[in-house]
Amino acid sequence: MHVAIPLYHRFTALDAVGPYTVLGYAPGWRVTFVAPQSGPVVDDLGTLSLVATHSLADVPRPDVVIVPGGPGTEQALADPALLAWLTSVHEHTAWTASVCSGSLILAAAGILQGRPATCHWGWRDLLSMFGAIPVDERVVVADKVVTAAGVSAGIDMALELLGRVEGEAVARTVQLAIEYDPQPPYDAGCATRADDAQRQAALALIG
Repeated sequence: MHVAIPLYHRFTALDAVGPYTVLGYAPGWRVTFVAPQSGPVVDDLGTLSLVATHSLADVPRPDVVIVPGGPGTEQALADPALLAWLTSVHEHTAWTASVCSGSLILAAAGILQGRPATCHWGWRDLLSMFGAIPVDERVVVADKVVTAAGVSAGIDMALELLGRVEGEAVARTVQLAIEYDPQPPYDAGCATRADDAQRQAALALIG
């Protein structure tokens, strides 16, 4: 399976690298970073670049597409080349997926029209502006479209996707290989369990 992850200026690194690591370890899977032009693409913190080894035009028919989110989403929504590429490749993908605000980019490309989808909690309600149905879940599967909530949820999404394609045994093996056994020190990862001040502080970090 060939996975294409499109990068754009100010994407969130874990949105891309989480699924990249999960699926890159899966036997027979290959993951390619793509962008309008090949070359380094800077993340949202401005201190890390991932290299797009191929341009969008170089990868017209990937089996899987995973769109990351990040503060650069607003500019990506206005990129006709990216949206046209997503619309085109979606016709042929086995799966089309997103992490965090990447679902807004899928929605802008017309891929989520009438479909349930999720996103980071700070931007989830914006999905309805593009005809999607916002859902407060960590991973949402709708036909061949899979959307994940904020940032770290991309790892869950990639494991879910891998299990659906290769079976639970393969997904479990990859999960063990990367020792993905979350035991966070704080019960602070869900917006519904936070007060307004904490939510605003969190959004200020990533906005």
